[in-house]
Amino acid sequence: MRSWSAPKVPRLPGTGAPPRLYDTAAREVAPTRPGPTARMYVCGITPYDATHLGHANTYLAFDLVNRAWRDAGHEVHFTQNATDVDDPLLKRAEETGVDWQELAEREIELFRTDMEALRIIPPREYVGVTEAIDQVAALVVLLRDKGATYDLDGDVYFDVAAAPKFGAVSGYSEEQMIALSGERGGDPDRPGKKHPLDWLLWRAERPGEPSWASPLGRGRPGWHIECTAIALANLSSGFDVAGGGSDLIFPHHECGAHEGHVACGEWPFAKAYVHAGMVALDGEKMSKSKGNLVFVSRLRRQSDPMAIRLALLAHHYRSDWEWTPDQLASAEVRLARWRSAVGLGIGPDAAGVLERVRDRIAADLDTPAALAAVDEWAERALSEGGSDPGAPTLVKDVVDALLGVAL
Repeated sequence: MRSWSAPKVPRLPGTGAPPRLYDTAAREVAPTRPGPTARMYVCGITPYDATHLGHANTYLAFDLVNRAWRDAGHEVHFTQNATDVDDPLLKRAEETGVDWQELAEREIELFRTDMEALRIIPPREYVGVTEAIDQVAALVVLLRDKGATYDLDGDVYFDVAAAPKFGAVSGYSEEQMIALSGERGGDPDRPGKKHPLDWLLWRAERPGEPSWASPLGRGRPGWHIECTAIALANLSSGFDVAGGGSDLIFPHHECGAHEGHVACGEWPFAKAYVHAGMVALDGEKMSKSKGNLVFVSRLRRQSDPMAIRLALLAHHYRSDWEWTPDQLASAEVRLARWRSAVGLGIGPDAAGVLERVRDRIAADLDTPAALAAVDEWAERALSEGGSDPGAPTLVKDVVDALLGVAL
């Protein structure tokens, strides 16, 4: 699947440190220790509606990880999927009378343009589930051969009894997991299952639904197995970061971790599970199912995408927060001040800005403090002037390379 165009990222003097990130599975902030190539998988969209600010908040967080690794001297191998066949997509297509493939491609294209406008570095592999059917089926067969699955009316389920570490990623109780499974696409109450937490790997063909031939019979993938298969095919087990929104902690990342563990015999499947917080609107989490969305494409028609990016950067990536229009207005003011300051052509020494922004990004992506460092330099430049003709260019490059904001 085609990705989107990459922004040009400036090289900064010296090198930064690899970021320390909050690992949900470890319950602590820990250093990332990639090899020469850092490997990251970030779960993509189910394309039945346009990109909203919750999506943008998540993908911006992992764009910062990507940029920090690059600044630390690593190559970055970043893979992302698009769930271009799944129940919500098929349901929306039926409701609107649009072919499901046409709907998926339309929304994926809009997602590409939103990500490009926000200057998100694209993945090396951007993979639609429909492109990975054979890989998914082969992984399900492997899990079956290892005795980790069972058949239920032609559907193939993962037997949670085959996952001795189940719950290690989320840390949730069985009661919490069963409740969340029911809320987030699972079927804990389906008759015939061995355990409520067993999850669907392969859905047998149903009338009127898309399906593909496979060694398992005609059907299509379950939700979690798609990301496991795509990550294994492109990054192999033991990659550095698995990322997504905090609503993916369970069941998506929990289930995927154990699919990978059983398939490869290696734990953990990803070295760190990193999650962005939820963005709310009118007191509720922004989500397609609730319809309380602020679309990036609409905001782009009224404001500079860099102001949108700054509005998101004003919040720590792990925090849950509520969107209000005044935040975009404040970001527009900040963007204008920064551009005015770097446009002076001379300014106060900026070496400290580079050091502070690097330090704050490395400290679990502390973007509010990083923005404050640039604010202070801009205030001094505009109020006091300076004598360093290279300072504005350095600040401009720091803001571009580490925060992704083009001044």
